[in-house]
Amino acid sequence: MITDATIQTQMIIFGGTGDLTHRKLVPALFQLHLHGFLPKDFSLLSIGRRPKTHGEYHQDLLDATKKFSTKAIDDQEFLDFAKAISYFRLDFDNPEDYLRLKQTLEDRTSSDPERSFLFYLAVSPDYFSPIVENLESSGIRALPSLWQRLVIEKPFGQDLDSATLLNESIARVFPEKDIYRIDHYVAKEMIQNINMLRFQNTIFGPVWNRHHIDNVQITVLEKEGVGTRGGYYDHTGALRDMVQNHLLQLLAITAMEPPVSLDADDVRNEKVKVFEALRPFGPEDLSHRLILGQYSGYTQEDKVSEDSTTETLVATKIFIDNERWQGVPFYLLTGKAMKNKTAQITIEFRKSNPYTLDLDNQPNILEIKIQPDEGITLHLNVKKPGVMDQMTMAEMDYCQSCLYLFNSPDSYEKLLLDAMNGDSTLFTRWDELQLTWKYVDSIQSTVNGDRNTLLKPYNVGSFGPEELDRFVDSGASTWWFQNRIY
Repeated sequence: MITDATIQTQMIIFGGTGDLTHRKLVPALFQLHLHGFLPKDFSLLSIGRRPKTHGEYHQDLLDATKKFSTKAIDDQEFLDFAKAISYFRLDFDNPEDYLRLKQTLEDRTSSDPERSFLFYLAVSPDYFSPIVENLESSGIRALPSLWQRLVIEKPFGQDLDSATLLNESIARVFPEKDIYRIDHYVAKEMIQNINMLRFQNTIFGPVWNRHHIDNVQITVLEKEGVGTRGGYYDHTGALRDMVQNHLLQLLAITAMEPPVSLDADDVRNEKVKVFEALRPFGPEDLSHRLILGQYSGYTQEDKVSEDSTTETLVATKIFIDNERWQGVPFYLLTGKAMKNKTAQITIEFRKSNPYTLDLDNQPNILEIKIQPDEGITLHLNVKKPGVMDQMTMAEMDYCQSCLYLFNSPDSYEKLLLDAMNGDSTLFTRWDELQLTWKYVDSIQSTVNGDRNTLLKPYNVGSFGPEELDRFVDSGASTWWFQNRIY
């Protein structure tokens, strides 16, 4: 769906000099511009606290886009695009600055009664509430417009209580239908492909259940450590940073029932049902449903406490207690400073009974490869060529990266376009967030009394702590990401 070219769309980014704007948002907007997806009368007001001229800011954006974009950038094309971008200096805590902002917005859009405003909070969560409250008190929210929407980056709270307080603050100003909580992982190309794969191919629909699937593995690993994010990460950890949002969202998309329609709320209703069916986590589960790890040298990282017990790796076994998935383990694994950067969903099917006991058949494996390569691989049992009845494995491989030369759109391109179009399908609804925080909080409260004992060391550049080797206790009892073939 292409945005309505007749609507004057004014995007306002709070955090215009920050890393997210330079690394992701502006490069994504530029690609949307090049492909003709932005409204004809689109403009961007980028807000920051540093003093800058428009020219200086445009040059900063050009340099950043050339550095971070995966595609070649033509300087003149970008500078032509940048004519729609203005810089506005503002102190996030100063009410008078918001009055100036209101006047600027009125001056820029007063000639068009069909204007719309997309506010994007690319700032520290500490500023979410102050910014939203000032949008209300300054009169900006009262400006006549077709719509006003608010896009919020994670983290949305540190636990259920803080997330609830934050949501109550924002909900006093913006209704739920106009709040777009981003999880960029959900917008990755191969994640969007899961439902297409399941619901548009009859070979998968009938076997996508506990009768045919032995286990599901969702793996998101990074080669890098915490880098410059030590201060943030040490107060967050992998459980809150990755499991609460990215991995649980991937689980819900993989496990949900077919929605009655592709309407945003129908899709999200099915994800909510998955979260409601998650088997509770208690003290009796610590020994066999959870591994926490910390990479060697983590406590020497910048802004990390020397006696930190923050986890940089989490492996957890989750059960969904419903008719489709009862008894099927979902293994979730995420970690930093690992051997490889990889993200994939691996579905291990139950082994069939060979028609002769002499044949050693292997389970069928479906790999949905998210990054660094994108694609789908199905592993099958076939007869090995020759006069003997021997079996071997064959692969049916769809390599999206090969076919499209890594030209899949960045997830932020999809999310920004959807936000402008009012399509909230890929954004997190508040009840989803409540349920995922409730689940993660139950793990945190169980762990905190025994964190020192539970935390397992692992070497940088390894596959994680040795305890991981024994964690998968279903099917072939192996982590399939370690056997990934490109």
